Amino acid sequence: MKLQRINGLRATALGALALSGALVLTACGSDDNADKTGTGEKTSAASNIKCEGAKGQLLAAGSTAQKNAMDLWVKNFQAACEGVEINYQAIGSGGGITKFTQGQVAFAGSDSALKEDEVAASKTVCKTGQGINLPMVGGPVAIGYKLSGVDNLILDAPTLAKIFDSKIKKWDDAAIKALNPDVTLPSTNIQAFHRSDESGTTQNLGKYLSEAAPADWKHDPKSKTWKAEGGQAANGSSGVATAVKGAEGSIGYFELSYATSQSIPTVKVATGASAPVEATTDNASKAIGAAKIKGTGNDVALSLDYKTKVEGAYPIILVTYEIACDKGNKPETLPTLKAFLNYAVSEDGQKVLADAGYAPLPAEIATKVRQIVPTLS
Repeated sequence: MKLQRINGLRATALGALALSGALVLTACGSDDNADKTGTGEKTSAASNIKCEGAKGQLLAAGSTAQKNAMDLWVKNFQAACEGVEINYQAIGSGGGITKFTQGQVAFAGSDSALKEDEVAASKTVCKTGQGINLPMVGGPVAIGYKLSGVDNLILDAPTLAKIFDSKIKKWDDAAIKALNPDVTLPSTNIQAFHRSDESGTTQNLGKYLSEAAPADWKHDPKSKTWKAEGGQAANGSSGVATAVKGAEGSIGYFELSYATSQSIPTVKVATGASAPVEATTDNASKAIGAAKIKGTGNDVALSLDYKTKVEGAYPIILVTYEIACDKGNKPETLPTLKAFLNYAVSEDGQKVLADAGYAPLPAEIATKVRQIVPTLS
């Protein structure tokens, strides 16, 4: 099944941005679960969440890319569902999938779809079924940097590939100057930071560089571990963001929410469109809107177009999946799993994403996932 380009996506994302502010502010208050009507009803966003038998503790692990989104979802869900605890460990996509295939968690968060061997491994845990990919949140992979006196930096795929592969080592390199003719670039050494852990964010950046700059990026685009030479490693998106924030001449990659929360400037990407594209949720939504479903049945794995030249479409994107068993889930955690994922993919769950630097799912993809989650067994 393939998706046609999703019309009106920009309007949807902008609408989500406008609405999400109020929802997030409501959720952040100390009395967000209070009865302000005198009727015993909750007045926060949590009042729309259906607990549907959710109880006890639900363990999950994986992607650091979705941690800030997960924090919002968990806060709202726990406020609505008394006695429920959602424990999500942001340990990276690879670690999350390992825990899932070993039966240690009810679901895993991953910035890339399951590989064939991982699907095979999941059948041991899922018993009567297998692991499936359920897209839940999208967004841009921002390229953050710290370079004194430079607050507007443009790079393209070949230049980024050479920087992260240690082929370009100075900020005043001719290739960078050519893309930034009006910027005074210092001769500072480039400090390129990458993830030390297995990461779907690393994989998505690798796919972008491999597809958009094939002559300059020869590393395996399917790998979740960093393959390029040189550079410095840090653990998780938060670790890379902190490293970039603290080192002059640095550059690194992480989700937009980490750049926003730490006020780290981000690179505009020259894609071949009429103007370089900034990393924003709206611009990421334009690129995600061109995604095509490559999964079959209840698997909603997506194929992303990293070479897009659509005006205003930011090409370095990821979609984070929640990976769960389609059948064979543990009976004691199944109601909580379904209720939580139902909330995350619901209109209310998606609306809170934009203010956190994420792109809500395109409507057509969200609708498909909403149909699948209730069928988990």
